[in-house]
Amino acid sequence: MPEHEDLNPGPDLDRALEVATGLAAWASEAIRRPRTPATATDVRQKDGPADIVTDTDEAVEAHVRETLLRAFPGHGIVGEEYGRTEGAPGAPHWVIDPVDGTTNYAHGIGWCSFSLGLAAPDGTPLLGLVADPWRGETFTAVRGRGAYLNGSPVRAADHTTLAGHVFMTEWAAHAHWPGLDTLLTDLADRHCTVRVMGSTALSLAQVAAGRATAAAIGSFHHVDGLPALLIAREAGAVALPELPAYGEPLLLAAPGAAREAEALWRRARERDGGGS
Repeated sequence: MPEHEDLNPGPDLDRALEVATGLAAWASEAIRRPRTPATATDVRQKDGPADIVTDTDEAVEAHVRETLLRAFPGHGIVGEEYGRTEGAPGAPHWVIDPVDGTTNYAHGIGWCSFSLGLAAPDGTPLLGLVADPWRGETFTAVRGRGAYLNGSPVRAADHTTLAGHVFMTEWAAHAHWPGLDTLLTDLADRHCTVRVMGSTALSLAQVAAGRATAAAIGSFHHVDGLPALLIAREAGAVALPELPAYGEPLLLAAPGAAREAEALWRRARERDGGGS
């Protein structure tokens, strides 16, 4: 197989997964690297105090971009830190979040991830990878081939209710989103334990692994959400909608609890002005 391969129009997903997996291992090592007194002060604001970036975010994304452009020169790239690089007409594009959960990372909290995905020109996810550097876990999926954790198949939970189980969500940066307050109240009434951990990609991946029964995101961003969304769907989770537009909310749920989760989700958003 040639070293450089343009996967337009029909991407070789085995090759793409091989490259993505290698990048995940490299990124995980970079993220785990102990921060020194010098690097501990590299935190900078982007759009405000709750939106920050570190040298690690930028270094990881720069390396990933360089590697992807060398391996797949026709592909586009959309990254959290360096924006969009257009690919050849009709080519797929990669989405990168080098450190999803930068606030946790910058404060020494071991819950962040490396997220990488490949999407068709129309946005359909083809490949997804989410790596948890702290637990040595890498979630992967290729469209139509199921979901895997460190190479072993994973499935969404077989729970038939939310009661007694875990529901993952995330703030919109530092703030709640329309419907969240009502949703939290309704989930508490059902004895469902809510967790806000600080990494969208990892939160969604927990549904794929069967650890969380459901997850809700108030504003979907493709760089950190698309890879995990594909992984969860390939693990059998129900997604509403199946492929959100940018900024649209997302609900993921185990199949047996999806109807209950959807009812609470819709009620919360309608009551709090978030729409249906």
